[in-house]
Amino acid sequence: MARTDKNDRKSRRNPKSGSSAETQQKAKSWAKEWFDALLWAAVAAIIIRTFFFEAYRIPTPSMEQTLLTGDFLIVSKMNVGPRTPMSIGVPFTSIHVPGVTLPWVRIPGFSPVKRNDIVVFNYPIDTTPISQKTNYIKRCVALPGDTLEIRNKVLYINGEVADYLDGFEQLYTVNMRERLRLSDAKVKVAGGQILGAETPTSYVVNMTEQVRADMLTWPEVESIEPRVRPQSSNEYARNNFTFRRGMTGNPDHIEPMVIPAKGMILELSPETWPVYRDVVVRYEGNDVIVGDSTFTINGVETTTYLVQKDYYFMMGDNRDNSEDSRHWGFVPDDHLVGKPALVYFSWDMERTMPRFGRLFSTVK
Repeated sequence: MARTDKNDRKSRRNPKSGSSAETQQKAKSWAKEWFDALLWAAVAAIIIRTFFFEAYRIPTPSMEQTLLTGDFLIVSKMNVGPRTPMSIGVPFTSIHVPGVTLPWVRIPGFSPVKRNDIVVFNYPIDTTPISQKTNYIKRCVALPGDTLEIRNKVLYINGEVADYLDGFEQLYTVNMRERLRLSDAKVKVAGGQILGAETPTSYVVNMTEQVRADMLTWPEVESIEPRVRPQSSNEYARNNFTFRRGMTGNPDHIEPMVIPAKGMILELSPETWPVYRDVVVRYEGNDVIVGDSTFTINGVETTTYLVQKDYYFMMGDNRDNSEDSRHWGFVPDDHLVGKPALVYFSWDMERTMPRFGRLFSTVK
């Protein structure tokens, strides 16, 4: 009993000792709870981002007027099927272990890519692991097995003129009546954009077909014609991409080509090789030695190749302001990321304010 009394006297002399220990214990418990909550939130975010949805921002005008620069999208990965992790990296960053590719599978999706779908995909000609490549967004205009052709800027799929959607834009030459000028403000209100003047009475305007039809009713406008580069034009030969070597260097004219499909046998020749080289070498990883008219693939001389993947042809809706499959070729099926579902926010950089009318709008 004396010992107890002594301890009680010590406790009374230092009343803060017990409360201090209790406070420290509560602080540790509070910190652990927050750490656990943040950890589980991060794990949940990684799972959602990997297998379900991902946010994406439109950085360029290549899809205008369908998607605008400054649109923020929710992209559904469940449509095309999410991919299991393909590389080792730091979540939510571009930091990854170079040269390391994980075995991966695509979980079946519920909505395969159809013609005219807008698709998010990894930029094929990047040299990093697939999942670390830059995300691009374009419209799928041709599916595996389709035959694609562009004549004088008109897209043909399987011999028929492709659907021309309302949001598509392209360049036109607007010819004015004598001594009349084209008002930049009037064109902007109509939905077009003047990019420059060719002559004192002709202007280059980027616009949709509907804006073109409206402008043709203006009394000052004499005619509006699509701007089509001649086949001999080399205006777009700015680099050494395969498709530029295999064509005239001009996206307004593409000779008929078949989009590769899994199981298809490609006939290899000096004429077809520039078109299908990336399929055989870059995307399907074969060693190829090209002779004058022969092809040695993985040590076997052949004139055919059995395709191992499905491929897609993508184009931007702003046809003359989009670097797409016309420039760098096909998109392999393992590069598909998802389909945009919703514009959850949109920021107008010119007016420095939100585009309230686009908030929570669906993507078509």
